[in-house]
Amino acid sequence: MLSAARLSFRKTSLCFPDGTVALREVDLDIAEGELVSLIGPSGCGKSTLLRIASGLLEASSGEVLCDLDGLGYVFQDPTLLPWRRVQKNVELFAELHGLPKAERAERARRALRLVGLEGSERRFPKALSGGMRSRVSLARSLILEPSLFLFDEPFAAVDEITRERLNDEIIRLFCLSGFAAAFVTHSISEACYLASRVVVMTRSPGRVHAVVEVPFGYPRAPELRFEPAFVEVTRQVSALLREGNTGEGAEL
Repeated sequence: MLSAARLSFRKTSLCFPDGTVALREVDLDIAEGELVSLIGPSGCGKSTLLRIASGLLEASSGEVLCDLDGLGYVFQDPTLLPWRRVQKNVELFAELHGLPKAERAERARRALRLVGLEGSERRFPKALSGGMRSRVSLARSLILEPSLFLFDEPFAAVDEITRERLNDEIIRLFCLSGFAAAFVTHSISEACYLASRVVVMTRSPGRVHAVVEVPFGYPRAPELRFEPAFVEVTRQVSALLREGNTGEGAEL
């Protein structure tokens, strides 16, 4: 049974100063031990929700409950510092939080082991593949041992094979650590493979159009992607996306 929510949106709306309404009355809970995917058309406010949760943006109305002290944020762009080696890039957040040098070095080594980059500590970002840079970004957030992860399309820029491997890595870490997570993606397959629930959002202004329960436990084998039951879940999500994007059934 899932525990209390790690992240809650209550009728959360956002209107930008130019009058653009990005989000309208979003209601959503993400509990400890739950990985939830957010999917919807471009510009529907998926990433905006994560920025509101993290405190980077302030909602115009409604309520947002989130423990910022236990938050990890993985962006689409790894944003690694090119002059820092991998080890020092991973240590960055711990350094900013004032952890002692020896402790942050040990945490960084442990995080790099977790994401499969042991032995790459001395390399510079320019010497890494796109998938490796994504792993460094993930390790940098893992170093503070967050109870809630926000993933903003972290693997959008890598090839499909690497993306699937990184998805498997996320599931492995999720099973190991039990964090809560919100994962924004444009990939239906990725959303369904990772999540226990897929939240389908409407076109702008973004609202929750539907929630699809994913009926598979963890851990998940890569072969799941080809099973008929998985294909059926992706079909349901695809149909709801089309529905939410055209306005049909908009009050579901």
